Amino acid sequence: MTVTATRPTRAESPPERPIRVLSFSQRLSRWDVRISPYLYISPFFLLFAIVGLFPIVYTGVISFMDWDQVRRSGEFVGLDQYAWILSQPKFWTALGNTFSIFLLSSVPQLVLALFIAAMLDRHIRAKTFWRMSALLPYVVAPVAVGLIFNALFADKSGAINGFLTAIGIGAIPWHVEPFWSHVAIATMVNYRWTGYNALILLAAMQAIPRDYYEAATVDGAGAFRQFLSITLPSLKPTLIFVIITSTIGGLQIFDEPRMFDQFGRGGSAQQWLTITLYLYDIGWGDWNFGRAAAMAWILFLIILAIGLINLLVTRSLVRDEGSRGAPVSRRERRAIQRARIQRARTQATEARR
Repeated sequence: MTVTATRPTRAESPPERPIRVLSFSQRLSRWDVRISPYLYISPFFLLFAIVGLFPIVYTGVISFMDWDQVRRSGEFVGLDQYAWILSQPKFWTALGNTFSIFLLSSVPQLVLALFIAAMLDRHIRAKTFWRMSALLPYVVAPVAVGLIFNALFADKSGAINGFLTAIGIGAIPWHVEPFWSHVAIATMVNYRWTGYNALILLAAMQAIPRDYYEAATVDGAGAFRQFLSITLPSLKPTLIFVIITSTIGGLQIFDEPRMFDQFGRGGSAQQWLTITLYLYDIGWGDWNFGRAAAMAWILFLIILAIGLINLLVTRSLVRDEGSRGAPVSRRERRAIQRARIQRARTQATEARR
């Protein structure tokens, strides 16, 4: 007697899988994976909403009002505060002084920071000492920097004028002439921020693959050519960051011109009056916070416009060649391979010795 096994037909459904019931700990683990990243980053956004976003919205509201800070109330006046600010000759003087100090500080600062970073990126002794030395001026308080440089740039008893007189150039009226006062204030800014920006650029330089430099050396490129063709294009994202932060800091400059003399009002003829100094004088001098808020928003729009212009100019001037994400040509790939072979031969020769 034979028994034939019956095969399941297509009409028959496959056996149902048992329903898996998740325990409370398993559901809690899933919630932790989904929700914990948002919880970890939420303190920053909560803090930013309290100390950053709320003041921005608050100043935006009172900039359209004739605000009384004591009574915490005001009358809506529309764009009258903005019109009053833009009609003041003092505002345009402060705007010109701010841009002058910004250009005299940011451009030399960026060039010098690139040079210092390139020197620190080379094989030198006591690298840690020199890197810490570059950062020391940033640690000094702005008030202390202002007091020290105010004494150095004193018109009659300053050390700098004493040195210039000794070599036959003559004393410079640092606190009288607008241009020389801008040079003195820009020197304070460069003293504090050049080393800081140099270390940021140095960190970006050390992230560039060294195979590019070895391939360029095999092809006969010198140090200056390597800097222009490899280092500078690879620093494009970092350069954009440094330029934008320098723009924001340069247009918001306050401590250095405030401490340049004992009065802190921007000079007797507004020689070094900046927008932030003028804003402070309107808000806490004239006690008109509506106009001060309007000026703050005007400064914000100016910084936003200059930042966008800097971003577009930097992207157009600095090419993507040499960056880590850029495609490597066949010639560059062969040069990198030759550099690796040459390095392996040199290491083998040294090992035999």
